[in-house]
Amino acid sequence: MANDSGSMPMYEMIFQTLRDRITRNEYKIGDRVPSEKELCSEFGVSRITSKKALKMLADEQLIIRQPGRGSFVADSNSVLLKPYDNQQAARTSGKKRIIGLVITNFSDMYGTELIYGMEEASRDNDCFLVVRRSFGIPELEEKAIQQLLGLGVDGLIIFPAQGEYFSAEILKLVIQKFPFVMIDRYLKGIPASSVSTDNVQAAKEGTRYLFELGHRHIGFLAPPPANTTAIEERIDGIIEAHVEHNMLVNREMWLETFTSTMPNVFDPQARIEDVNKLVEHLRKNPHITALFAAEYNIALLVEEAAGKLGLHIPDDLSVICFDSPESHEGCRITHMRQNQFGIGKQAFENVLNMQGNELPITRILLPATLIKGKSTSSVKQD
Repeated sequence: MANDSGSMPMYEMIFQTLRDRITRNEYKIGDRVPSEKELCSEFGVSRITSKKALKMLADEQLIIRQPGRGSFVADSNSVLLKPYDNQQAARTSGKKRIIGLVITNFSDMYGTELIYGMEEASRDNDCFLVVRRSFGIPELEEKAIQQLLGLGVDGLIIFPAQGEYFSAEILKLVIQKFPFVMIDRYLKGIPASSVSTDNVQAAKEGTRYLFELGHRHIGFLAPPPANTTAIEERIDGIIEAHVEHNMLVNREMWLETFTSTMPNVFDPQARIEDVNKLVEHLRKNPHITALFAAEYNIALLVEEAAGKLGLHIPDDLSVICFDSPESHEGCRITHMRQNQFGIGKQAFENVLNMQGNELPITRILLPATLIKGKSTSSVKQD
């Protein structure tokens, strides 16, 4: 490219060109800007000239330069791109590492064991764990990620707030190659490592167990899948189990509209509506002998709906779900117990292993265990 800017040095012209692109949002916050080599090719200059132009952008705090990874558009109102430098300093100074966890919510039913696993891994590795809840609200998830990065964490573990869309903050982590791992699910189109249950195999095992008890009319209950990979995979597992037994799947017996159990729903009326929907569903499908709930809280809705209809569990209706606060033999509800402790510990250790290392993207699946409770029995013969 010819220098048509009079006596202006080439490095300054490149600086102004890139600054204009950033101002016009051609390069957005978190985007990688052209490298020294790419600028050499575009403007026909030497490596020294392009390097000086990038240094001027960095001096103006328009970009953050990260050796070995590239230069990224900075946000003057935040510290989104600075934590990597903080963690490098922490490691060289001997400061203990901090891993941040962003999780929708946690309870005895799901989440607490995850944190226990992470906590043990943090003690084993002499690190700290900082937790922020998003309650399934994307805006809170983004704010939590920003806050943890501002704290200077060395890595992140993220339980995504939603499955259909990934937040801009997660995309920035990918661009920066910041160490982070997803748990419970993975996001399609995002090259990020994840640790979760083998949901396909777990759903197959639970369905097979119902088949062994003689059930052939099985309904599946779940919140709207909305591209949530965990739910989608459980659906795949149920379908595969039917195929293995040469049985057709009748999705008219399924109900995937439950909202009261979602982490961002706090309306008591939603629970009443969900129970009523289930009552009506069972009235329309009296041939259903078993229900497979994607979540423990949905199984509780089944108990309430069955009571309204005068149905006895398990004599009239068998119920199985994922997880339960009572995960031991003789518990009330039969369930597939996820290895939450193992997932948490594995995720934490994976993030630590990413420190300073270019590791391949991995997806780790842990098996679930069938815990037989008092909510399932053989089909009652007419």
